[in-house]
Amino acid sequence: MGPKMLNLDGKTALVTGGSRGIGAAAARLLAEAGCDVAITYRKNVSAAEEVLEEIAINGRCGIAIKAELSDSAAAKRVVREAVRAFGRIDILVNNAGIWKGGAVDTLTDHEWQETIDVNLNGLFFITRETVRVMKKQKWGRIINISSTAGQRGEPYHSHYAASKGAVISFTKSLCSELGEYNINVNAVAPGWVDTDMSAGIVRNPKSAAAIRRGIPIGRIAAPEDIAGPILFLASNLANHISGEILNVNGGSVLVG
Repeated sequence: MGPKMLNLDGKTALVTGGSRGIGAAAARLLAEAGCDVAITYRKNVSAAEEVLEEIAINGRCGIAIKAELSDSAAAKRVVREAVRAFGRIDILVNNAGIWKGGAVDTLTDHEWQETIDVNLNGLFFITRETVRVMKKQKWGRIINISSTAGQRGEPYHSHYAASKGAVISFTKSLCSELGEYNINVNAVAPGWVDTDMSAGIVRNPKSAAAIRRGIPIGRIAAPEDIAGPILFLASNLANHISGEILNVNGGSVLVG
């Protein structure tokens, strides 16, 4: 498939939230590049099985693990099962997340905590367990999915923005901490993406038109538009990139 530098034959990947949206697109593309892939999912077993079928079409092995990653014991189980299946974890894509709205003065304790638990705590738990594996291997690539909301904030989504801003700081910290183990840690920060999570807005003709007007290239990203940069960061083309926040937003948010 394509240039040798994008060839991931013999590598294994763990993609959280891999049954739909960006996670599913990343799992498919990593398999196409030669990876065996483990995905996690929360509820939709049929969607997870569809992704496994596509992984198999590319001649790779795939496993789907049902897990609530905001539970640290579940994160340990996921990593244990992935290692049992593949012997190692070379690439971790931290994609699992939720996006729910609410004004700051009406957000409940539960709404705040739920977003922090899934988007930040879950990412930490799975990363902690995976890093223990990668340190022994002396090699790894971690790609965290952040958001433009984590860079500039997002009104009525302060809990989401706070969680995604924390992911950026976590990424930079791990870059400095894990470099000596040949583990590169980067983040991808998408803008609007046409997924189930954002479907209510991006598939509404009126709101979608308004969104497109704010994107210089004039269209809303498909999940595959985010999967490409994830593959790039997992590949040998990105060997000297770590601690980077790669903006994938069509030019809509111009930040460093």
